[in-house]
Amino acid sequence: MDLRPRHRQTFSGFTQAEVEKMEHLYIESEEQSLNEEFYKKLARLFNRSSGRAGKPVVKWTEVESWFGDRQRLGPSRETSVVAPKNFPVVPDACTLSKATENPQMPEGEKDQDLSRLEFEALSSKDGAWYDVETFLSHRFLGSGEVEFLVRYVGLGAEEDEWVNVRNSVRERSVPLEDAECQKVKVGDLVVCFQERQDQASYYDAHVIEIQRRLHDIRGCRCIFLIRYDHDKTEEKVRLRRLCCRPSMLVELEKN
Repeated sequence: MDLRPRHRQTFSGFTQAEVEKMEHLYIESEEQSLNEEFYKKLARLFNRSSGRAGKPVVKWTEVESWFGDRQRLGPSRETSVVAPKNFPVVPDACTLSKATENPQMPEGEKDQDLSRLEFEALSSKDGAWYDVETFLSHRFLGSGEVEFLVRYVGLGAEEDEWVNVRNSVRERSVPLEDAECQKVKVGDLVVCFQERQDQASYYDAHVIEIQRRLHDIRGCRCIFLIRYDHDKTEEKVRLRRLCCRPSMLVELEKN
C-alpha cells in the first residue's frame, strides 16, 4: 500500500532529514542484518512525515537500496550528522513535576522507553498535527500548565512553536494498512491528510460513513466519508489518506 504522501509520481529522492535519519540508524545498527520489515517500517515513517507532504511516496525497496549503497561505501561508520537533542518528551498521560522538572510517568508505564517514541504536536496556527523533530525547551505557566517549544520535521526554526503538553502533544499517529480497512468503523477518530490548493496538512476527523468495495491489485478501494473536527467540513477519501491513533492500532492487533 502506498502511504503518505499520496501522490503516485516517480520517486525523486530522499529529503535531507530522511538521509540524516537513515545515517543515524545505520550507525546504530552496528553491522546487524537489517530485514524487510525494518525497511517497510522506515518507509512508512517517512511517508507519514509532514516533511514529505506534497512529495512522491517512498517505497521500502528504495530504503533497502539506500542502506545497501551505504554499506558498500566502506567500513567507516563516522558521520557528521548531529542527533536531535535528548530533551525529555512526554506523551498525553505524562505530567511534569515543577520541583524536579522531570517527566513523571503514570503507574504501569514507567518502564516505557520514551526515547524510542515519535510524537506529533497540534499547531495553534492552523489546527493541524505536525511531526515533532525536537523538543527544544519547556516552561511552566502561571496556571500550572506546561508548554514545550517544538521544532517540526521538515520545517525551520522560524516555525518553532510553544505548545501545551497536555492538550497538544501526543504519540504519532500510524498509517493504516490495506488489510486493516475492515477494522475501521463509523464513529472512529482518524487523522486525515487534507489536500487544499494552498496547503496539505493532517487533521483530526471522524468517520461518518463507509462504502465497502472489493480490493484489487491497487489495494483497498473502499471510500470513507469523514468529517474534519477543526472546520466540520466533509470529504470522501481513500484509506491511504487515513492514519489511526496508536491506541486504535493496539485494538486492531488484538483482533
